[in-house]
Amino acid sequence: MQAKKRYFILLSAGSCLALLFYFGGLQFRASRSHSRREELSGRNGLHHPSPDRFWPRFPDALRPFVPWDQLENEDSSVHASPRQKRDANSSIYKGKKCRMESCFDFTLCKKNGFKVYVYPQQKGEKIAESYQNILAAIEGSRFYTSDPSQACLFVLSLDTLDRDQLSPQYVHNLRSKVQSLHLWNNGRNHLIFNLYSGTWPDYTEDVGFDIGQAMLAKASISTENFRPNFDVSIPLFSKDHPRTGGERGFLKFNTIPPLRKYMLVFKGKRYLTGIGSDTRNALYHVHNGEDVVLLTTCKHGKDWQKHKDSRCDRDNTEYEKYDYREMLHNATFCLVPRGRRLGSFRFLEALQAACVPVMLSNGWELPFSEVINWNQAAVIGDERLLLQIPSTIRSIHQDKILALRQQTQFLWEAYFSSVEKIVLTTLEIIQDRIFKHISRNSLIWNKHPGGLFVLPQYSSYLGDFPYYYANLGLKPPSKFTAVIHAVTPLVSQSQPVLKLLVAAAKSQYCAQIIVLWNCDKPLPAKHRWPATAVPVIVIEGESKVMSSRFLPYDNIITDAVLSLDEDTVLSTTEVDFAFTVWQSFPERIVGYPARSHFWDNSKERWGYTSKWTNDYSMVLTGAAIYHKYYHYLYTHYLPASLKNMVDQLANCEDILMNFLVSAVTKLPPIKVTQKKQYKETMMGQVRIELSFSALLAGCLA
Repeated sequence: MQAKKRYFILLSAGSCLALLFYFGGLQFRASRSHSRREELSGRNGLHHPSPDRFWPRFPDALRPFVPWDQLENEDSSVHASPRQKRDANSSIYKGKKCRMESCFDFTLCKKNGFKVYVYPQQKGEKIAESYQNILAAIEGSRFYTSDPSQACLFVLSLDTLDRDQLSPQYVHNLRSKVQSLHLWNNGRNHLIFNLYSGTWPDYTEDVGFDIGQAMLAKASISTENFRPNFDVSIPLFSKDHPRTGGERGFLKFNTIPPLRKYMLVFKGKRYLTGIGSDTRNALYHVHNGEDVVLLTTCKHGKDWQKHKDSRCDRDNTEYEKYDYREMLHNATFCLVPRGRRLGSFRFLEALQAACVPVMLSNGWELPFSEVINWNQAAVIGDERLLLQIPSTIRSIHQDKILALRQQTQFLWEAYFSSVEKIVLTTLEIIQDRIFKHISRNSLIWNKHPGGLFVLPQYSSYLGDFPYYYANLGLKPPSKFTAVIHAVTPLVSQSQPVLKLLVAAAKSQYCAQIIVLWNCDKPLPAKHRWPATAVPVIVIEGESKVMSSRFLPYDNIITDAVLSLDEDTVLSTTEVDFAFTVWQSFPERIVGYPARSHFWDNSKERWGYTSKWTNDYSMVLTGAAIYHKYYHYLYTHYLPASLKNMVDQLANCEDILMNFLVSAVTKLPPIKVTQKKQYKETMMGQVRIELSFSALLAGCLA
């Protein structure tokens, strides 16, 4: 009996092994046959995919690099649903997985830095004024290059701002026009600006042509379609938005308590049909006509009466009772609900008015969200919780409200008050992505003076800038470098420049003296200069133009600069006093000679006076102390046209420096008094007024 059992077990085991080898052999032969067919078909240029893939196949070599969006299309297209296939064919979804690492060529930026090329305008192509302003802002920036071989980023001259097919600004046949550009390269390293996309009734975010691997600087973009670290969300701005400059914010006084007449306001269209209707249609539930005033009107569009409902007439009547600008000036919070698209003009209007935006647009990627912390300037609400908005904002403490309002003013003036600032902020964000090792941090972007005025090429350490000493717990510098601008030959030992050099050298705070020799005569011999306890360095100006006095010379080893004209008369005590005052205000210009500018109604131009009055608007750099970072800004940030004007006039460089520092700090200079009257050589007053008027016109343009 035991023998039979053993025999049966052996027979079963043998049968199992035979079956295993048989089927395994078939699979092995089939695999070899399949591999052989693939090899032959590959040689013949054919490809017949196997219908069943039970086992993964590992190639001998690594797969070549393929952008993520192409990988997704290859891997998922077989099992994609009809809707997914339809979306994949839509231009908005192509390149959806693009990031800087996969769809941007960094090598173009290594050689020449971050340079932007704008395609030349094509004959017969019309460009809307808003897009012309964008292109002008790029061409006027320090990033612009007219040589495409030097460029790191490319911007189309074809108008892509309005991609609503019902708009008169819509550019037809954009797909073929873009594809014909010889530098297009499937959109790689291209930036496309867009304010409006899609059309009635669904208003999708499709821009109407295949953008390939291009980046989008787009308004009203959703978090679903926004590609982090690749696209840039920009604000929706009107065609009247100023190209440069722009009005300042409405917050003139930090009133305590910071509450205004209205707690929450809104005035805008109510959509009776289509997308964007739900939130605005429900606002009447929250409106109380007292401190919460939410007004809508049906009266827009040609056929609004065909769709009017029972509330339209009553809403329209109430709507006409209130002045929108008066509401903005007297409201603490401003509701910003979505319209047809996610973005709204109300957003920028609220920022400028120091009215804290209450965002009701679910899924909207807020403008410049990559660098701006909107929790410091806005209330982010939920459209589904509209009825809770009043109680939520009433619970916000007054100190927090004041901080929110102050931040709206900073953000408005730093990034949003003009088309130029919107464009420059977009470019600076992209530049930070490319050069991550010197990119600006959140503190710089969200604190005065903002990212546009803190150039990372100067330094990556916050302590090297004049704005962050208090934040870092640092004391202002204890030493200065005196820079004396010399333009007349040295013929006598009694000349004012030598007396000034000795007086500055005796200061306890003086580290060194630099004499900038901008005279046409040769440099004096070393023995002609007086002996001093601090080093004296003489630099011969190569171009000998006025702007050269503000070059960021490597010889300046201190953060503080004492700028002096050769004929300035100051004592050592006066130098020490001015420097100790500057240490309390390291971001400003501190000095002795003050001037005023004013608008002359009789001559219809800007005037400039040196009369001793109780008013002044600038401190001349003939005897002033400031941070050396302003030399870098003057040289690398200011438009070349302004510096060229100064050099041509051989005058007004100190006026330009004052306007630069005030534009950055939003603060006036500080005048200090002296024992005896400041002496200087003045040119004719008429010429100075004419020069100043021309220069100021350029600064305010």
